[in-house]
Amino acid sequence: MASMRRRKPRRKRVGRVSYYLHHGAWWIYYRDGDRCVRRRIGEDEKAAEQMAALTNAQISAGAPTAFSFSPISVADLRQRFLDYHEHVAGSSLATVRRYRAATQHLENFVARRGSLAQAHQIDPEGFVRYLRTIRVAPNGHPNTARRKLRDKGRLYILEVCRSLFGYAAKKRYLPPYTDNPFSGLGGRRFRVEDAKPIFVFDAESELAFLRAANTWAFPIHFTLAKTGIRSGELIHLLIEDLDLDGGWMHIRNKPELGWRIKTGRERSIPLVEELTIVLRHVIGPRTAGPVFLRERFDRCKRLRKPTTSRGLAQTISRRIGEAERNAQGPLSREQEARITQKVWLEVGTVRAEAIRQSFIRTTQLVGLEDATCPKSWRHSFATLLQDAGVDPLVRQITLGHSPVTSNGGLGMTAVYTHTRPETQKREIERALRLWPASLEYARQWAARG
Repeated sequence: MASMRRRKPRRKRVGRVSYYLHHGAWWIYYRDGDRCVRRRIGEDEKAAEQMAALTNAQISAGAPTAFSFSPISVADLRQRFLDYHEHVAGSSLATVRRYRAATQHLENFVARRGSLAQAHQIDPEGFVRYLRTIRVAPNGHPNTARRKLRDKGRLYILEVCRSLFGYAAKKRYLPPYTDNPFSGLGGRRFRVEDAKPIFVFDAESELAFLRAANTWAFPIHFTLAKTGIRSGELIHLLIEDLDLDGGWMHIRNKPELGWRIKTGRERSIPLVEELTIVLRHVIGPRTAGPVFLRERFDRCKRLRKPTTSRGLAQTISRRIGEAERNAQGPLSREQEARITQKVWLEVGTVRAEAIRQSFIRTTQLVGLEDATCPKSWRHSFATLLQDAGVDPLVRQITLGHSPVTSNGGLGMTAVYTHTRPETQKREIERALRLWPASLEYARQWAARG
């Protein structure tokens, strides 16, 4: 009698976990309490054996297995994500506010569905369709007319949701070995078709704008145009940050004053002679405090006395201490920020909204209806440097961008290249001299007093 061929056992076991071959792929099986868990591992038996051993060890130790997860509602996930950025990652308050606003749309979407309660049950394509139907107030301002979300707004919301669910996967709030539900949405393939065009000044439109600006607005916008700094950096610029004799402006973080640069990157910016003349005129006899004052302070000179950064820091620290004693506990970062902003306003610092309003008023006077945001100055400055053929590394240093980019950029060359201050100053001045008319007008403005 022919010996019967011995068949390999279809199921193998490692402790409390078994693994078996099914339709050409290896699976593992175990019981998690009253729940039966079956997971496909792949076509490699060795990988299935290793996963079975790992899972058995986790079960024996009473630890969560690699296939376990803790279901969580979207509302709870959102709150934990925001708390992580607030208290662990230490993201800026502005970043946390943007994340809160973006993820609020996801929570609203879930609330409308009613029965959809868990994060792992989210329908990302349904969420995209929902975003195409809602109407929002631009910049979140309650008194503005509502409009549909622009493509860039939808793209940003999807990017934040992708980060949200990436956080959920790390914390095991999603089923293991599943893709991020937002990984296929947005990104480079997302078409941005209705983006608001960015206005870039040329020499003629810049001169027309500066001629039409009033006495208070001119030095502010001239400084933005000739340095490329952000409005927030201009607002928090102190007299001690200027070296007018050497021709430099230093953009510094001021953590003791409750302010930091958007990217955290400190930098120094060379100043053309015409700008130093204008800044000397703006500062006048003052020796400390903000460089630019609110219009009523600038007009009436009603500041009690110059306030140094050390004096500001002491005032902020004292106010926060008093508030904590009244509250009988530590303040949140948002509460501290409100106190800090109030102290800055008391010493006459300019409001960002006032800069924006003066920009819009002036562009309307000269018929530049497409220019609606002071950020146009930063775009125009960067474009002028490119037109002048300024070295890319000098442009990156001056604008405060990261020298090493994810898509290649200058790569390690930026790490090994060190730009001398005199080189940066020469290159920036050469570029700004391409538009001499506005520089000459600044001289005339300062001479008139």
